[in-house]
Amino acid sequence: MKLFRVLFLLPVLAALAACGQNGNQNFQGWIEANLIFVGPDENGRIEVLKVREGDTVPKGSPLFSLEADLQKADELSARAALENARAAFSRAEQLVKTNSGTQKSYDDTHAALREAEAKLNSAQTKLRRRTIVSPVSGVIQQIYFREGELVVAGRPILAILPPGNVKVRFYVSQAMLPRITIGDTVAVHCDGCGAQNAKISFIAKQAEYTPPVIYSEQERSKLVFLVEALPEKPAEMRVGQPVSVTVTLHEKK
Repeated sequence: MKLFRVLFLLPVLAALAACGQNGNQNFQGWIEANLIFVGPDENGRIEVLKVREGDTVPKGSPLFSLEADLQKADELSARAALENARAAFSRAEQLVKTNSGTQKSYDDTHAALREAEAKLNSAQTKLRRRTIVSPVSGVIQQIYFREGELVVAGRPILAILPPGNVKVRFYVSQAMLPRITIGDTVAVHCDGCGAQNAKISFIAKQAEYTPPVIYSEQERSKLVFLVEALPEKPAEMRVGQPVSVTVTLHEKK
């Protein structure tokens, strides 16, 4: 988005230069979002992809599954080992009750039973994790891999956009910083989506645009600061969409 920001700075600076001291001020901005990237915990080949780009998914719904032959084999092996451990423990328990066995044999088989149970739980967890569910509710924004492709652990297979992660971004001059605060309501307009309100959620502490010369009064006017606002109807916004933002400025303190 860096190039996108640079392209916006020229009209923003021109608009700021024309701004007056009172009333509403208009700024050019755009829609941005924090995507949720979802990938596997272990390497694997995608067996089934259960969603498409544009699908709306609730939290907990299946997204994709990876081939799980090895994990199924490990689960069967761990289950068989657990059955053997249970049988050994049962025999040791009976021998202790009839004074035919030792306490050490009983303790050893009991420990082996606990270990077998833990290994089965681990194998079952790894098997379940071959099917990935959505960690949030949102819209499938992009899919990076398809069925049959091999994916390494930690590599995202798809991206989800939760509605609450959509935000409006625009720039204001440093002279206007004292006249806006977090929580202020701004009006957002865009082509094809009408108008809606948004609340300012972030005001940058550092300037986004720095002139490559020593500051003077003229150069200070070129400094702008990033502002973010959360729209009331984020589902109506599209990432990258240009918008106009109308801000009602407070009186100077």
